[in-house]
Amino acid sequence: MFGQHFYHQRIRKSVATFGALFNNLSIIRKNSAGGVISTVRVPLAYAPREKYLDRIKENPDLQADTMTAIKLPRMSFEIVNFQYDSTRMVAKTNKPFAITDENGLSRKVFYSGVPYNIFFQLNIYARSHDDALQVVEQIVPYFSPQYNLTVKPFDDYPQIKEDVPLTLQTTSFSDDFESVLEQRRTIIYSLEFEMKTMFYGPIGTSNIIREVQTNFYLTGDSDTAVSDFVISPDPVDISPDSDFGFNIIKTDHIG
Repeated sequence: MFGQHFYHQRIRKSVATFGALFNNLSIIRKNSAGGVISTVRVPLAYAPREKYLDRIKENPDLQADTMTAIKLPRMSFEIVNFQYDSTRMVAKTNKPFAITDENGLSRKVFYSGVPYNIFFQLNIYARSHDDALQVVEQIVPYFSPQYNLTVKPFDDYPQIKEDVPLTLQTTSFSDDFESVLEQRRTIIYSLEFEMKTMFYGPIGTSNIIREVQTNFYLTGDSDTAVSDFVISPDPVDISPDSDFGFNIIKTDHIG
């Protein structure tokens, strides 16, 4: 069992999918008359919250220009946990996908995956509440509280797709503006998400059944065959995904 190499990049793809959702947000700054001054795209990166807080505070004194602090607004996200989800587990022998090889002689078989929930934290950093709330309001309405994504779990088989629910669980807020006026202010909104995904094992290969033989016996006599049927597709080498008829050959052993 162990030792057979396979790698479907499920966690990596989950991170990429999550980041792609929030990678094109922007804020608009206006003057007192309501005119647009500028449109600022909000950068997004995969990084721990503590790393960004340290980077933001590298220049805590705004009167000293010896260092350049990180520009705000900005967003970061990270995986904070993932755990097994027993409520979505089905029989391991189920085969939700099957792909016929080009030669038409065998099929690639995908057994049921193991369900896991991946928990993401999205952090929004801003200097003003208006900047932060613009970002938050561009995210929250799409989650009620669930948003469904369609992903391709296997690179080599793009025809296979699955729905991945993403749920917004909690939203929290913090403001570290507790020092002197010259101290830089950082407003942080943290959004917790749960992504339901599946981890798949190695892809198996199964031969395609092209002939079925059925034997009939006398009641109570398992040694005396009355007749047998041999059933095969017509033509024999037709694709399993096509419409076809059957050849039936019957052989009688009595009379």
